Amino acid sequence: MDTKRVEKLVRELIIELGEDPTREGLRETPARMARMYGEIFGGYESDAELSVQFSEDSDAVVARDIGFYSVCEHHMLPFFGSIHIAYLPDGKVFGVSKLVRLVEKYSRRLQIQERLTRNIADELSSQGVKGVAVVAEAEHLCMKMRGVRSDARLTSSAFRGAYKDADAREGVMAMIRGRMPDPGRMLKN
Repeated sequence: MDTKRVEKLVRELIIELGEDPTREGLRETPARMARMYGEIFGGYESDAELSVQFSEDSDAVVARDIGFYSVCEHHMLPFFGSIHIAYLPDGKVFGVSKLVRLVEKYSRRLQIQERLTRNIADELSSQGVKGVAVVAEAEHLCMKMRGVRSDARLTSSAFRGAYKDADAREGVMAMIRGRMPDPGRMLKN
């Protein structure tokens, strides 16, 4: 990202809004916004990879309540919430920090929640796991601040591999909700 160009564009935006960019409270705003954009849109530059795995196996691994912040590509306003990731390992597991970095990689972009959910599921699925479930729950400021002005939360999900099976999906969703599933309904391996 060209920080100086972003500063210039923000300065022009301030003028278009009818403000004086030389006013005390706004003087440093273009530079602050350029730095902020570098941070919140850092997902485009992310090299987060799931390559570090540990030889281990488990019936299911669930990381719940991974907090995220993103920016809606339609109105460029934030949306934020929690992402829950479950996967069925195939001889190797990922460090939990890798899952958090994967969420950051895709959330720190201009994005829509449905694609964010799908991006995470697709990348994790490509790593040789037997199944992936990703559920995202978020509040969208574009709905709260403008338009319909609703407090509704959006939930999106993506299921890959073994979790496309209804019984397996039901079991992993129980784990995501924080309840232990009925063992008789889990995967039949």
